[in-house]
Amino acid sequence: MKHGEGQDAGISGRLDRRLFLAAAAGGAVAGGVAVAGCHSSGAGGTGNGSTPPGASHRTEEADRARAADSDWRIRSVGPPEAIEGYADKVSVLPGEEFGMYVSTTAPAFRVSAYRVGWYDGAQARLIWRSHRVPGSVQAHPRLLQVTRTVRADWRRTLRVRTSGWPEGAYLLRLDSDNGHQRYVPLIVRSASAAGRIVLMHAVATWQAYNTWGGYSLYQGENGAYSTRSLAVSFDRPYDRNGAEKFMVYERAAVVLAEKLGLPLAYTTGTDIHRDPSILENAAGALSLGHDEYWTPQQRVHVTRARDAGTNVAFLGANACFRRVRLEPDSTGADRVVVCYKTDYRNDPYLADHPDMPTNDFRLPPGAFPESSLTGVLYEGYPVDAPYVVQRSDHWLFEGTGVKRGDSFEHLVGVEYDRVSPDMPTPAPLEIIAHSPLVCEGRHSYSDSAYYTVPSGAGVFASGTMRWVEALMAGTRENGRNHGMDARTGAFVTRATENLLHAFAAGPCGRSRPKPRDNVRDVYASAYASAPR
Repeated sequence: MKHGEGQDAGISGRLDRRLFLAAAAGGAVAGGVAVAGCHSSGAGGTGNGSTPPGASHRTEEADRARAADSDWRIRSVGPPEAIEGYADKVSVLPGEEFGMYVSTTAPAFRVSAYRVGWYDGAQARLIWRSHRVPGSVQAHPRLLQVTRTVRADWRRTLRVRTSGWPEGAYLLRLDSDNGHQRYVPLIVRSASAAGRIVLMHAVATWQAYNTWGGYSLYQGENGAYSTRSLAVSFDRPYDRNGAEKFMVYERAAVVLAEKLGLPLAYTTGTDIHRDPSILENAAGALSLGHDEYWTPQQRVHVTRARDAGTNVAFLGANACFRRVRLEPDSTGADRVVVCYKTDYRNDPYLADHPDMPTNDFRLPPGAFPESSLTGVLYEGYPVDAPYVVQRSDHWLFEGTGVKRGDSFEHLVGVEYDRVSPDMPTPAPLEIIAHSPLVCEGRHSYSDSAYYTVPSGAGVFASGTMRWVEALMAGTRENGRNHGMDARTGAFVTRATENLLHAFAAGPCGRSRPKPRDNVRDVYASAYASAPR
């Protein structure tokens, strides 16, 4: 959420948030270059993309044992026009093909595919690299005036086949001959998550904040909320380094999960929207550091998985907050994220679908507050506050050495959630951290909360957007980590390890102590003042 949306700061209202946050061997094919003779870093093959049962996890284990590649980071972004690109799919199954669309002022460039993981601390491994691809400057983007949607509409530059690529989160790095670089993120998704922990990458949120071409779901070219896009397209590059949202809010969770060697599956919110079978029999599902934009279908599918025994964690804040619709674009289905927000009444779709607005889930028509799934409710921005332990004996904190009242500076921010007794909330619900804060002069709290459902599935919400960032606190990653120190990093890392191990063991309600409802005690004053 951002400044300029005309929203009030009450718990049950909508709350403001400020603006912040080599020619290939195959030759020319269909307006691009077919990459057929490109070389791989130890993961070749010409399979048809099918994966035998049980093979995916064996492939992951083999990949984790391979040598890392410390040269995956961007050294020079350069000016925007130096090199930038996008893929025509947000995810592919292993062996599938995708197209890349690249514009560069350099005479040529290469593409390198790095799979993100632990890799002895290097965090990535080179899986594939293209030959030298001829470069060109592509056309100026189009602006679709009705919804102020920016589309690059570039010619396809090359096709990439992912045969032999293990499932996982990838950074495709574009390296231009002039020495500048950009990322293009891609998920090589899992066809099945049975028995595994699913990492749900928040691609709709990545795109919502993307200002490439001057427009996002928050601002127009003049920086005003009133001129923002009402729909944003995946058919354009991401701004800045090309993968900022992934790098800040998701990468550290991927690295830690891979380090633990647990059975993992990879997917995106748009894939879960399309295909509920992705979550069938999954051990757990992780919403990562900033997962704001969900379709109603995605929410239904995650809820059904929970009710069938899949544990769920919301490691960030502000999750499942915006209700969106996906539409096709020139490169395929589900390539446009539609969210009219405060102008939802102007959406022509609403005429025939009156109960499907693209505004906040908690608002009418069809109000459905996110707290009924997450256990917590998004409340505000910006904030910077200590994280304060409430239930030090909770299994999540085992081995951390914390005591009730212990605090961790700067861990609550920059957005936060809290338990709101006057909103739909699962019960019994246990508040395990209760952190006082002041947000724009208003005193409130951020809460970490945990509950279970009859299937045995456990649901955890951290209540802070910095949880995933804190996994690298005290290191040089992600700048200065908002001042979070190594002690905070160690605490969040151990708690997250406890969470992942518990999820991998099956429904938490069957293997871990059940939640001890303390909402009434923690928010006694709120209950006392509630109308009767």
